Amino acid sequence: MTDTITITPVRGPVRGTVRPPGSKSLTNRALIVAALARGASQLTGVLDSQDTRVMVESLRRLGVELDHDAAARTIDLTGCGGHPAVGEAELWLENSGTSIRFLTALCALGNGTFRLDGNARMRERPIGPLVAALRQLDVDIACELGTDCPPVKIAARGLPGGTLSVGGDLSSQYLSALLMAAPCAAESVNLKVEGTLVSRPYVDMTLEVMRAFGARVEEPGTGNFVIPSGGYQGRTYVIEPDASAASYFFAAAAITGGEVTVEGLSRDALQGDVGFVDVLVQMGCEARWEADSITLIGRPLRGVDVDMNAISDTAQTLAAVAPFATGPTRIRNVAHMRHKETDRVAAVVNELRRLGLTADEHEDGLTIHPGPMQPADIETYDDHRMAMSFALVGLRHPGVGIKDPGCTVKTYPEFFDDLEGLCQTAR
Repeated sequence: MTDTITITPVRGPVRGTVRPPGSKSLTNRALIVAALARGASQLTGVLDSQDTRVMVESLRRLGVELDHDAAARTIDLTGCGGHPAVGEAELWLENSGTSIRFLTALCALGNGTFRLDGNARMRERPIGPLVAALRQLDVDIACELGTDCPPVKIAARGLPGGTLSVGGDLSSQYLSALLMAAPCAAESVNLKVEGTLVSRPYVDMTLEVMRAFGARVEEPGTGNFVIPSGGYQGRTYVIEPDASAASYFFAAAAITGGEVTVEGLSRDALQGDVGFVDVLVQMGCEARWEADSITLIGRPLRGVDVDMNAISDTAQTLAAVAPFATGPTRIRNVAHMRHKETDRVAAVVNELRRLGLTADEHEDGLTIHPGPMQPADIETYDDHRMAMSFALVGLRHPGVGIKDPGCTVKTYPEFFDDLEGLCQTAR
Protein backbone atom coordinates (compact mmCIF):
# COMPACT_ATOMS: atom_id res chain seq x y z
CA MET A 1 0.00 0.00 0.00
CA THR A 2 1.18 3.55 -0.76
CA ASP A 3 2.68 5.82 1.90
CA THR A 4 -0.45 8.01 1.82
CA ILE A 5 -3.95 7.23 0.64
CA THR A 6 -6.31 10.09 -0.20
CA ILE A 7 -9.95 9.45 0.73
CA THR A 8 -12.50 10.23 -1.97
CA PRO A 9 -15.58 11.99 -0.55
CA VAL A 10 -18.97 10.41 -1.15
CA ARG A 11 -21.69 12.29 -3.02
CA GLY A 12 -24.60 10.98 -0.97
CA PRO A 13 -25.61 8.79 1.94
CA VAL A 14 -23.66 5.57 2.48
CA ARG A 15 -25.97 2.54 2.39
CA GLY A 16 -25.17 -1.14 2.59
CA THR A 17 -24.36 -4.22 4.64
CA VAL A 18 -20.99 -5.30 5.98
CA ARG A 19 -19.58 -8.04 8.19
CA PRO A 20 -16.27 -7.04 9.80
CA PRO A 21 -13.62 -9.69 10.45
CA GLY A 22 -13.51 -11.53 13.75
CA SER A 23 -12.88 -9.69 16.99
CA LYS A 24 -9.21 -9.28 17.86
CA SER A 25 -10.08 -9.19 21.55
CA LEU A 26 -12.06 -12.42 21.38
CA THR A 27 -9.60 -14.15 19.04
CA ASN A 28 -6.62 -13.55 21.34
CA ARG A 29 -8.56 -14.47 24.48
CA ALA A 30 -9.89 -17.68 22.91
CA LEU A 31 -6.38 -18.56 21.70
CA ILE A 32 -4.94 -18.23 25.22
CA VAL A 33 -7.70 -20.24 26.87
CA ALA A 34 -7.76 -22.95 24.18
CA ALA A 35 -3.96 -23.21 24.36
CA LEU A 36 -4.21 -23.84 28.11
CA ALA A 37 -7.09 -26.31 27.79
CA ARG A 38 -7.04 -30.09 27.94
CA GLY A 39 -7.71 -31.61 24.54
CA ALA A 40 -8.52 -30.19 21.12
CA SER A 41 -10.34 -26.99 20.21
CA GLN A 42 -11.52 -25.41 17.00
CA LEU A 43 -11.94 -21.63 16.80
CA THR A 44 -14.08 -20.34 13.93
CA GLY A 45 -14.46 -16.81 12.59
CA VAL A 46 -10.95 -15.92 13.81
CA LEU A 47 -9.27 -12.68 12.85
CA ASP A 48 -6.15 -12.88 10.68
CA SER A 49 -4.09 -9.77 11.47
CA GLN A 50 -0.67 -8.80 12.77
CA ASP A 51 -1.84 -8.95 16.40
CA THR A 52 -3.29 -12.43 16.03
CA ARG A 53 -0.37 -13.71 13.94
CA VAL A 54 2.16 -12.80 16.64
CA MET A 55 -0.04 -14.61 19.15
CA VAL A 56 -0.25 -17.71 16.94
CA GLU A 57 3.51 -17.74 16.33
CA SER A 58 4.22 -17.32 20.06
CA LEU A 59 1.93 -20.20 21.00
CA ARG A 60 3.77 -22.40 18.50
CA ARG A 61 7.07 -21.39 20.10
CA LEU A 62 5.56 -22.45 23.42
CA GLY A 63 4.89 -25.93 22.04
CA VAL A 64 1.19 -25.65 21.19
CA GLU A 65 0.19 -27.73 18.16
CA LEU A 66 -1.79 -25.36 15.96
CA ASP A 67 -3.20 -25.31 12.40
CA HIS A 68 -4.30 -21.88 11.14
CA ASP A 69 -6.44 -21.77 7.97
CA ALA A 70 -6.61 -18.03 7.23
CA ALA A 71 -8.93 -18.47 4.24
CA ALA A 72 -11.46 -20.49 6.25
CA ARG A 73 -10.93 -18.25 9.33
CA THR A 74 -10.38 -21.30 11.53
CA ILE A 75 -7.71 -22.40 13.99
CA ASP A 76 -7.45 -26.00 15.20
CA LEU A 77 -5.20 -26.56 18.19
CA THR A 78 -4.41 -29.03 20.93
CA GLY A 79 -4.06 -27.45 24.35
CA CYS A 80 -1.12 -27.93 26.71
CA GLY A 81 -3.22 -28.85 29.75
CA GLY A 82 -2.37 -25.73 31.73
CA HIS A 83 1.43 -25.66 31.38
CA PRO A 84 3.60 -24.69 28.36
CA ALA A 85 5.39 -27.78 27.09
CA VAL A 86 8.75 -26.13 26.37
CA GLY A 87 11.38 -25.12 28.89
CA GLU A 88 12.63 -22.05 27.04
CA ALA A 89 11.22 -19.58 24.51
CA GLU A 90 11.84 -16.13 23.06
CA LEU A 91 8.60 -14.40 22.05
CA TRP A 92 8.40 -11.35 19.76
CA LEU A 93 5.09 -9.47 19.99
CA GLU A 94 5.62 -6.41 17.75
CA ASN A 95 3.26 -3.80 19.33
CA SER A 96 0.45 -6.13 20.42
CA GLY A 97 -0.39 -5.14 23.98
CA THR A 98 -2.96 -7.89 24.47
CA SER A 99 -0.53 -10.54 23.25
CA ILE A 100 2.41 -9.61 25.47
CA ARG A 101 0.28 -9.16 28.57
CA PHE A 102 -1.74 -12.35 28.12
CA LEU A 103 1.33 -14.41 27.23
CA THR A 104 3.33 -13.08 30.20
CA ALA A 105 0.77 -14.60 32.58
CA LEU A 106 0.59 -17.79 30.51
CA CYS A 107 4.39 -18.21 30.58
CA ALA A 108 4.33 -17.90 34.38
CA LEU A 109 2.48 -21.24 34.38
CA GLY A 110 5.45 -22.95 32.75
CA ASN A 111 8.66 -24.46 34.04
CA GLY A 112 11.62 -22.75 32.41
CA THR A 113 12.91 -19.43 31.09
CA PHE A 114 10.81 -17.19 28.89
CA ARG A 115 11.54 -13.76 27.40
CA LEU A 116 8.92 -11.50 25.81
CA ASP A 117 9.77 -8.40 23.78
CA GLY A 118 8.45 -6.17 21.00
CA ASN A 119 9.18 -3.14 18.86
CA ALA A 120 10.29 0.31 20.00
CA ARG A 121 6.75 1.45 20.92
CA MET A 122 6.15 -1.77 22.86
CA ARG A 123 9.20 -0.95 24.98
CA GLU A 124 7.39 2.24 26.02
CA ARG A 125 4.13 0.55 27.01
CA PRO A 126 3.70 -0.25 30.72
CA ILE A 127 3.58 -3.82 31.98
CA GLY A 128 4.87 -3.14 35.52
CA PRO A 129 1.52 -3.65 37.29
CA LEU A 130 1.23 -7.17 35.82
CA VAL A 131 4.82 -7.97 36.77
CA ALA A 132 4.20 -6.72 40.32
CA ALA A 133 1.02 -8.79 40.61
CA LEU A 134 2.75 -12.00 39.50
CA ARG A 135 5.53 -11.40 42.03
CA GLN A 136 2.86 -11.59 44.74
CA LEU A 137 2.55 -15.26 43.75
CA ASP A 138 6.34 -15.70 44.02
CA VAL A 139 6.92 -15.62 40.26
CA ASP A 140 10.54 -14.78 39.37
CA ILE A 141 9.85 -12.06 36.80
CA ALA A 142 11.46 -8.75 35.86
CA CYS A 143 11.43 -5.97 33.28
CA GLU A 144 14.95 -6.26 31.89
CA LEU A 145 15.53 -2.53 31.35
CA GLY A 146 14.15 -1.45 34.73
CA THR A 147 11.51 0.71 33.05
CA ASP A 148 8.33 -1.23 34.02
CA CYS A 149 8.01 -1.88 30.27
CA PRO A 150 9.08 -4.82 28.07
CA PRO A 151 11.24 -6.77 27.56
CA VAL A 152 10.06 -9.14 30.29
CA LYS A 153 12.01 -12.18 31.49
CA ILE A 154 10.47 -14.99 33.55
CA ALA A 155 12.14 -17.89 35.34
CA ALA A 156 8.92 -19.84 35.71
CA ARG A 157 8.10 -22.57 38.22
CA GLY A 158 4.32 -22.59 37.78
CA LEU A 159 1.70 -20.62 39.71
CA PRO A 160 1.04 -21.85 43.24
CA GLY A 161 -2.24 -20.00 43.73
CA GLY A 162 -3.02 -17.61 46.55
CA THR A 163 -4.14 -14.01 47.01
CA LEU A 164 -2.94 -11.09 44.91
CA SER A 165 -4.04 -7.63 43.84
CA VAL A 166 -3.66 -5.55 40.68
CA GLY A 167 -4.38 -1.92 39.91
CA GLY A 168 -7.32 -1.34 37.63
CA ASP A 169 -6.75 2.21 36.44
CA LEU A 170 -4.21 1.75 33.60
CA SER A 171 -5.41 -1.27 31.63
CA SER A 172 -7.95 -4.03 32.08
CA GLN A 173 -5.57 -6.31 30.16
CA TYR A 174 -3.50 -6.92 33.30
CA LEU A 175 -6.55 -8.27 35.08
CA SER A 176 -7.65 -10.30 32.06
CA ALA A 177 -4.18 -11.86 31.79
CA LEU A 178 -4.22 -12.93 35.44
CA LEU A 179 -7.79 -14.20 35.26
CA MET A 180 -7.10 -16.44 32.26
CA ALA A 181 -4.02 -17.98 33.88
CA ALA A 182 -5.65 -18.49 37.28
CA PRO A 183 -7.64 -21.71 36.62
CA CYS A 184 -4.34 -23.45 35.82
CA ALA A 185 -2.66 -22.52 39.10
CA ALA A 186 -1.98 -25.30 41.61
CA GLU A 187 -4.49 -23.88 44.10
CA SER A 188 -7.38 -21.41 44.10
CA VAL A 189 -6.58 -17.77 43.23
CA ASN A 190 -8.20 -14.81 44.98
CA LEU A 191 -7.68 -11.76 42.79
CA LYS A 192 -8.52 -8.25 43.98
CA VAL A 193 -8.66 -5.08 41.88
CA GLU A 194 -7.29 -1.96 43.55
CA GLY A 195 -8.94 1.32 42.56
CA THR A 196 -11.31 1.96 39.67
CA LEU A 197 -11.30 -0.66 36.92
CA VAL A 198 -11.15 0.77 33.38
CA SER A 199 -12.86 -0.95 30.44
CA ARG A 200 -14.97 -3.33 32.55
CA PRO A 201 -16.72 -4.79 29.44
CA TYR A 202 -13.40 -6.30 28.36
CA VAL A 203 -13.11 -8.08 31.71
CA ASP A 204 -16.64 -9.41 31.30
CA MET A 205 -15.63 -10.66 27.85
CA THR A 206 -12.66 -12.46 29.40
CA LEU A 207 -14.89 -14.11 32.01
CA GLU A 208 -17.36 -15.29 29.35
CA VAL A 209 -14.58 -16.92 27.30
CA MET A 210 -13.15 -18.59 30.40
CA ARG A 211 -16.55 -19.98 31.39
CA ALA A 212 -17.20 -21.19 27.84
CA PHE A 213 -14.12 -23.44 28.20
CA GLY A 214 -15.25 -24.76 31.58
CA ALA A 215 -13.54 -22.51 34.11
CA ARG A 216 -15.31 -21.48 37.29
CA VAL A 217 -15.12 -17.83 38.36
CA GLU A 218 -16.92 -16.21 41.27
CA GLU A 219 -17.15 -12.50 42.04
CA PRO A 220 -18.38 -12.25 45.64
CA GLY A 221 -17.79 -8.50 45.62
CA THR A 222 -17.18 -5.97 42.87
CA GLY A 223 -13.58 -6.31 41.70
CA ASN A 224 -12.92 -9.38 43.88
CA PHE A 225 -12.57 -12.59 41.86
CA VAL A 226 -12.20 -16.12 43.20
CA ILE A 227 -11.00 -18.70 40.67
CA PRO A 228 -10.75 -22.34 41.79
CA SER A 229 -8.05 -24.52 40.27
CA GLY A 230 -9.37 -26.85 37.58
CA GLY A 231 -8.17 -25.68 34.18
CA TYR A 232 -10.06 -25.63 30.90
CA GLN A 233 -11.56 -28.17 28.52
CA GLY A 234 -11.16 -27.87 24.74
CA ARG A 235 -14.24 -27.14 22.61
CA THR A 236 -15.49 -25.53 19.39
CA TYR A 237 -15.80 -21.77 19.82
CA VAL A 238 -17.26 -19.14 17.46
CA ILE A 239 -15.63 -15.68 17.32
CA GLU A 240 -17.96 -12.69 16.87
CA PRO A 241 -17.22 -9.99 14.27
CA ASP A 242 -15.14 -7.16 15.72
CA ALA A 243 -17.39 -4.55 17.35
CA SER A 244 -14.62 -1.96 17.45
CA ALA A 245 -14.18 -2.34 13.69
CA ALA A 246 -17.95 -2.12 13.23
CA SER A 247 -17.87 1.35 14.79
CA TYR A 248 -16.28 2.79 11.63
CA PHE A 249 -19.15 1.61 9.46
CA PHE A 250 -21.80 2.84 11.88
CA ALA A 251 -19.97 6.18 11.88
CA ALA A 252 -19.95 6.26 8.07
CA ALA A 253 -23.74 6.05 8.13
CA ALA A 254 -23.95 8.71 10.84
CA ILE A 255 -21.83 11.35 9.12
CA THR A 256 -23.35 10.84 5.65
CA GLY A 257 -26.98 10.46 6.71
CA GLY A 258 -26.94 6.91 5.38
CA GLU A 259 -28.00 3.47 6.60
CA VAL A 260 -25.55 0.66 7.33
CA THR A 261 -26.23 -2.82 8.65
CA VAL A 262 -23.48 -4.76 10.41
CA GLU A 263 -24.10 -8.50 10.43
CA GLY A 264 -23.10 -10.89 13.19
CA LEU A 265 -23.55 -8.50 16.14
CA SER A 266 -26.48 -7.84 18.44
CA ARG A 267 -27.40 -6.19 21.73
CA ASP A 268 -26.28 -9.44 23.43
CA ALA A 269 -22.78 -9.42 21.89
CA LEU A 270 -19.90 -10.22 24.24
CA GLN A 271 -18.12 -7.05 23.14
CA GLY A 272 -19.05 -3.89 24.99
CA ASP A 273 -18.11 -1.75 22.00
CA VAL A 274 -21.55 -2.33 20.48
CA GLY A 275 -22.45 0.41 22.98
CA PHE A 276 -20.97 2.89 20.49
CA VAL A 277 -24.31 2.64 18.68
CA ASP A 278 -26.01 4.08 21.77
CA VAL A 279 -23.66 7.09 21.63
CA LEU A 280 -24.64 7.72 18.00
CA VAL A 281 -28.31 7.46 18.97
CA GLN A 282 -27.64 10.04 21.70
CA MET A 283 -26.26 12.27 18.92
CA GLY A 284 -29.54 11.96 17.00
CA CYS A 285 -29.23 8.78 14.91
CA GLU A 286 -31.64 5.84 14.91
CA ALA A 287 -30.77 2.18 15.42
CA ARG A 288 -32.42 -1.18 14.79
CA TRP A 289 -31.24 -4.07 16.94
CA GLU A 290 -31.91 -7.54 15.51
CA ALA A 291 -30.95 -11.03 16.69
CA ASP A 292 -27.93 -11.16 14.34
CA SER A 293 -27.45 -7.62 13.05
CA ILE A 294 -27.40 -3.94 14.01
CA THR A 295 -28.52 -1.18 11.65
CA LEU A 296 -27.58 2.48 12.13
CA ILE A 297 -29.59 5.20 10.37
CA GLY A 298 -27.89 8.57 10.13
CA ARG A 299 -29.77 11.70 11.16
CA PRO A 300 -28.70 15.32 11.87
CA LEU A 301 -26.04 15.14 14.56
CA ARG A 302 -25.70 17.07 17.79
CA GLY A 303 -22.68 17.20 20.08
CA VAL A 304 -22.63 15.09 23.23
CA ASP A 305 -20.86 14.91 26.56
CA VAL A 306 -20.05 11.24 27.09
CA ASP A 307 -18.02 9.00 29.41
CA MET A 308 -16.27 6.49 27.10
CA ASN A 309 -14.23 4.65 29.71
CA ALA A 310 -16.00 1.36 29.00
CA ILE A 311 -15.75 1.67 25.19
CA SER A 312 -12.52 3.63 24.77
CA ASP A 313 -11.49 1.81 21.58
CA THR A 314 -14.31 3.69 19.86
CA ALA A 315 -13.39 7.12 21.25
CA GLN A 316 -11.31 7.92 18.16
CA THR A 317 -14.28 6.97 15.99
CA LEU A 318 -16.46 9.42 17.88
CA ALA A 319 -13.78 12.09 17.45
CA ALA A 320 -14.16 11.63 13.68
CA VAL A 321 -17.95 11.98 13.87
CA ALA A 322 -17.92 15.03 16.16
CA PRO A 323 -16.79 17.60 13.52
CA PHE A 324 -20.06 17.02 11.65
CA ALA A 325 -22.30 17.64 14.67
CA THR A 326 -23.95 20.81 15.87
CA GLY A 327 -22.16 21.91 19.03
CA PRO A 328 -19.07 20.57 20.80
CA THR A 329 -18.46 16.97 21.84
CA ARG A 330 -16.69 16.16 25.13
CA ILE A 331 -15.09 12.71 25.51
CA ARG A 332 -14.42 11.92 29.19
CA ASN A 333 -12.69 9.37 31.41
CA VAL A 334 -10.31 7.92 28.81
CA ALA A 335 -6.92 8.83 30.30
CA HIS A 336 -5.87 5.17 29.92
CA MET A 337 -5.91 5.72 26.13
CA ARG A 338 -2.57 7.47 26.54
CA HIS A 339 -0.94 4.05 27.10
CA LYS A 340 -2.19 2.40 23.91
CA GLU A 341 -0.38 2.09 20.55
CA THR A 342 0.27 5.82 20.92
CA ASP A 343 -0.94 8.54 23.28
CA ARG A 344 -4.33 8.49 21.63
CA VAL A 345 -5.67 11.57 23.41
CA ALA A 346 -2.79 13.77 22.28
CA ALA A 347 -2.66 12.21 18.81
CA VAL A 348 -6.35 12.80 18.10
CA VAL A 349 -6.11 16.42 19.28
CA ASN A 350 -3.04 17.01 17.09
CA GLU A 351 -4.70 15.66 13.96
CA LEU A 352 -8.01 17.46 14.50
CA ARG A 353 -6.00 20.68 14.76
CA ARG A 354 -4.14 19.72 11.57
CA LEU A 355 -7.56 19.73 9.89
CA GLY A 356 -8.10 23.29 11.13
CA LEU A 357 -10.51 22.37 13.93
CA THR A 358 -10.42 23.61 17.50
CA ALA A 359 -9.77 20.70 19.89
CA ASP A 360 -9.05 20.94 23.61
CA GLU A 361 -6.89 18.34 25.33
CA HIS A 362 -7.81 17.41 28.91
CA GLU A 363 -6.08 15.07 31.30
CA ASP A 364 -8.93 12.58 30.97
CA GLY A 365 -9.97 13.17 27.36
CA LEU A 366 -10.76 15.90 24.84
CA THR A 367 -13.34 18.34 23.48
CA ILE A 368 -14.00 18.74 19.73
CA HIS A 369 -15.51 21.95 18.37
CA PRO A 370 -17.08 21.72 14.89
CA GLY A 371 -15.96 24.35 12.39
CA PRO A 372 -14.46 24.91 8.95
CA MET A 373 -11.87 22.32 7.94
CA GLN A 374 -8.88 22.38 5.62
CA PRO A 375 -7.23 19.61 3.58
CA ALA A 376 -4.57 17.68 5.49
CA ASP A 377 -2.48 14.52 5.45
CA ILE A 378 -3.15 12.78 8.76
CA GLU A 379 -0.30 11.32 10.80
CA THR A 380 -1.28 7.86 12.08
CA TYR A 381 1.50 7.22 14.66
CA ASP A 382 1.66 3.52 13.71
CA ASP A 383 -1.82 3.27 15.26
CA HIS A 384 -4.42 1.36 13.28
CA ARG A 385 -7.32 3.20 14.93
CA MET A 386 -5.96 6.62 13.95
CA ALA A 387 -5.93 5.53 10.30
CA MET A 388 -9.40 3.99 10.31
CA SER A 389 -11.05 6.78 12.30
CA PHE A 390 -9.69 9.74 10.35
CA ALA A 391 -10.50 8.05 7.04
CA LEU A 392 -14.14 8.71 7.95
CA VAL A 393 -13.56 12.47 7.93
CA GLY A 394 -12.54 12.14 4.29
CA LEU A 395 -15.96 10.76 3.36
CA ARG A 396 -17.38 14.26 3.87
CA HIS A 397 -14.39 16.59 3.65
CA PRO A 398 -12.15 16.67 0.52
CA GLY A 399 -8.38 16.50 0.69
CA VAL A 400 -7.96 14.13 3.64
CA GLY A 401 -4.95 11.86 3.22
CA ILE A 402 -4.08 8.99 5.55
CA LYS A 403 -0.36 8.42 6.02
CA ASP A 404 0.93 4.86 6.47
CA PRO A 405 -2.48 3.27 5.78
CA GLY A 406 -0.80 -0.13 6.01
CA CYS A 407 -0.78 0.20 9.80
CA THR A 408 -4.33 -1.20 9.72
CA VAL A 409 -2.75 -4.65 9.23
CA LYS A 410 -2.54 -4.75 13.03
CA THR A 411 -6.24 -5.60 13.36
CA TYR A 412 -8.01 -5.07 10.01
CA PRO A 413 -5.89 -5.60 6.89
CA GLU A 414 -8.87 -5.26 4.51
CA PHE A 415 -10.28 -2.08 6.07
CA PHE A 416 -9.82 0.31 3.16
CA ASP A 417 -11.15 -2.25 0.68
CA ASP A 418 -14.23 -2.87 2.83
CA LEU A 419 -14.84 0.87 3.33
CA GLU A 420 -14.54 1.50 -0.42
CA GLY A 421 -16.91 -1.37 -1.16
CA LEU A 422 -19.51 0.01 1.24
CA CYS A 423 -19.20 3.51 -0.21
CA GLN A 424 -19.36 2.54 -3.89
CA THR A 425 -23.08 3.28 -4.26
CA ALA A 426 -22.54 6.76 -2.80
CA ARG A 427 -19.65 7.76 -5.08
